[in-house]
Amino acid sequence: MIITMEVDATSAQVDAVAKAIREQGVDPLVLPGEGRVAIGIPSALTSDKRDQIETMLGGMDGVSKITQTSRPYKLASLEFHRQKTVVEVGKVKVGPGHFVMFGGPCSIESYDQLARSAEVIAKSGGTVLRGGAFKPRTSPYAFQGLAEEGLQIMKRVGDEFGLVTISEAMSPEQVPLVAQYVDIIQIGARSMQNFPLLISAGKAMKPVFLKRGPSASIDDFLLAAEYVLSQGNPDVILCERGVMAIDRGYTRNTLDLSAVPVLKEYSHLPVIVDPSHGTGKAKYVAPMAKAAMVAGADGVMVEMHPNPKEALSDGSQALTVDQFERLMDELKKLAEFVGVAM
Repeated sequence: MIITMEVDATSAQVDAVAKAIREQGVDPLVLPGEGRVAIGIPSALTSDKRDQIETMLGGMDGVSKITQTSRPYKLASLEFHRQKTVVEVGKVKVGPGHFVMFGGPCSIESYDQLARSAEVIAKSGGTVLRGGAFKPRTSPYAFQGLAEEGLQIMKRVGDEFGLVTISEAMSPEQVPLVAQYVDIIQIGARSMQNFPLLISAGKAMKPVFLKRGPSASIDDFLLAAEYVLSQGNPDVILCERGVMAIDRGYTRNTLDLSAVPVLKEYSHLPVIVDPSHGTGKAKYVAPMAKAAMVAGADGVMVEMHPNPKEALSDGSQALTVDQFERLMDELKKLAEFVGVAM
């Protein structure tokens, strides 16, 4: 529900409406705008409660109109938050007008491997270093990551090369540990609907990078973001990383680039695209990264490795140093045409 105030509504009238809403046991969200103020109610309401509040507020001074929101998510909705969100992490801005490169290996394997990756990323103009310390692998016998040792390496390398860092937490218990070492907490696709994890990540009050699940609808995706936002954490970055592929064998997933403009239409949150997981093959990463920029994405997350053939995970989708540098050059040229800073 959104209560739109009159253009000339006073602060006292806005406060009175907000107080009346609180007295009904729900929290109002005051939404300042150009020319007038709106007040949102992000809580899910029963039909009786909704009718009761609408009747009560309809006769209050300063109220212009009351409308029902059309989407199940509220805090993630552009209806509730009418200005696009820019997530700032150090000097890095993720949001409209900027195109951010998140680059690095799938897994942190050693200091030398991550430092070499970071050197290439920094020299090429990338600003965020990615790397997994905890790896959710399909097989229990596959490399599971270096855990805290990997996070320590990430912290050291990020500081040395002046890069913002991001790594994944797989459980609520891991969130404080990951938050201790990195700048952005990643929630992987397999964990998108791990609601205790989303709540824990939200409470950490660090930016949260949320990947879309392989079979998640747009509503599912934004409701997952709602869990983080509902903890009072405004800094959520959405990541489209592909949905279940129909033609398996050709690509790992189907990269849903149409999700970018759709998410931009219905949500204020920044949107990143992961063409590495989206395709699963290094040769398709560059064209999909460039397509993501044209589609309006706020950046891409690309896997690269000093020697993909020796990678302990996802080597087939990791770019070589040369491929990564070439992609960065191409993206910079395209950014001038599209009109975004990189």
